[in-house]
Amino acid sequence: MKGSTHRRCYCRDPKTGKPLGKNCPKLASRKHGSYSIRQELPPRGDGTRRSFSRAGYDSLKAAQTDLDHIRSLVGLPDADDVDGLAQIAELLEKVADEKSPLPDIESTRRRLSHGLDLTSRLTVGEWLDIWLAGKKGRQSAISRDESNIRVHLQPRIGHLRMDRLRVTHLSEMFEAIAEANVEIAEGNAARRKAVEDLAQIPWKGREHRARRKAMKAAIAEMEPYRRIVGPATRQRVRSTLRAALNAAIAQQLITFNPAAHVELEAGKRPKALVWTEERILHWKRTGEMPSPVMVWTPEHTGCFLDHVAEDRLYALFHLVAFRGLRRGEACGQRWTDTRLDAGLITVAKQLVVNGWEVYEDDPKTDAGARTIALDSDTVHALKRHRAQQDKDREKWGSAWVETGRVFTCENGEPLHPANVTRRFVELHEEIGLPPVRLHDLRHGAATLAHAAGADLKDIQEMLGHSSITITADTYTSLLPEADLVIAEAAARLVPRARATSENTAPEAAPEPESAEDSNPD
Repeated sequence: MKGSTHRRCYCRDPKTGKPLGKNCPKLASRKHGSYSIRQELPPRGDGTRRSFSRAGYDSLKAAQTDLDHIRSLVGLPDADDVDGLAQIAELLEKVADEKSPLPDIESTRRRLSHGLDLTSRLTVGEWLDIWLAGKKGRQSAISRDESNIRVHLQPRIGHLRMDRLRVTHLSEMFEAIAEANVEIAEGNAARRKAVEDLAQIPWKGREHRARRKAMKAAIAEMEPYRRIVGPATRQRVRSTLRAALNAAIAQQLITFNPAAHVELEAGKRPKALVWTEERILHWKRTGEMPSPVMVWTPEHTGCFLDHVAEDRLYALFHLVAFRGLRRGEACGQRWTDTRLDAGLITVAKQLVVNGWEVYEDDPKTDAGARTIALDSDTVHALKRHRAQQDKDREKWGSAWVETGRVFTCENGEPLHPANVTRRFVELHEEIGLPPVRLHDLRHGAATLAHAAGADLKDIQEMLGHSSITITADTYTSLLPEADLVIAEAAARLVPRARATSENTAPEAAPEPESAEDSNPD
């Protein structure tokens, strides 16, 4: 297609005031005036002509460079690609109207090959929607990515253009999240204080009722309780963005992934701690948990299991407490994968919660598909549970829902994992045990196995961890009694010339012999 460069100036005739144009005598100098370009573009659908024009170049070389750039863009589609030629023409018309820089040739080629709109600037938010719609894998992972995008990424960086996203943008985003944590903590504290004050106001009396009404109205105006976005959550947000941008690089939409270079605080796994007497006293005085992950002592576990022995979910709690199944694995366990005569169960399925919906899925990791040996007490508990389930099946008759699950509702329907957690909390609060999560029974199972002599590899296989590092870092909190035994055994390995224990009394010195004893008859 035709294209050209030309030079002109804006000098005017001093007498008439009209532009001199090509008649300007100063045009003989190359430094006078400026250069312009004009390039024919593919015609519109109705056959009318269109072109690209731009002026103001200081040199012929600069003008020719841009003209060659435009010709390269026009040459990207094949000659018979009508849609591609029309897109390029619309793009260049928009660039000319907005007087914006010429688009990059390679970037335009990639967008054209992927069928993306050339006249729009793809934003981070638009790409995240495209990426999420095409993402495959576990529904739980997709839901987590959707939440990260909706709550954190879209509101903060969704408006930015993909090709202009920088590390500094992400650093500012995570700093803003950290600053918002302060506001969330203050809001939560204010609401908690207001609720505590409300609880102190008596119910009886007109004045008290008026105060309670005013306090309730004030609480209703406050922000609801919100969760702090901790280091581990921020790491997961970055992981979602990094995966999305890596996919954009694979499609040649961008060439650099800033999410791979932003620095964040490490999201360390919390260490599990055992509820010792000292920690229980501190919790009762202050309400503070020593760690997000707390583990019952064997006495606590035994007290809980004795209390729930007649509950219909006793066997489930017993299985989790001693063999460390995850909540979803226990709820998804099938009788076909349970061999009580052999004392073995195979973890092959789990129930996963997505929002409130529940669906069946494979175990969390490949290592999660495992076979676990059962102790005789657990086998007895499961046999007793199966007998009760048979009675329930007979009682419900045709209304019984046959799912093949070991643990079900009274009519055979699958358990909702969240309801199991709620029942667990109700039961341990009834007897005033220190708080733990249902998942912390799994931690307790690891602790008990470790105290009984199991090594880390055995515990890893029992819990179904993909890495022994996870087992070592998170689950093996030594019970105080077991720790004391190890400490004493280690101390006895070192031979000493004299006793050092405070409990060892020094030998009594021999009494001096009397004169009568030294001189017998």
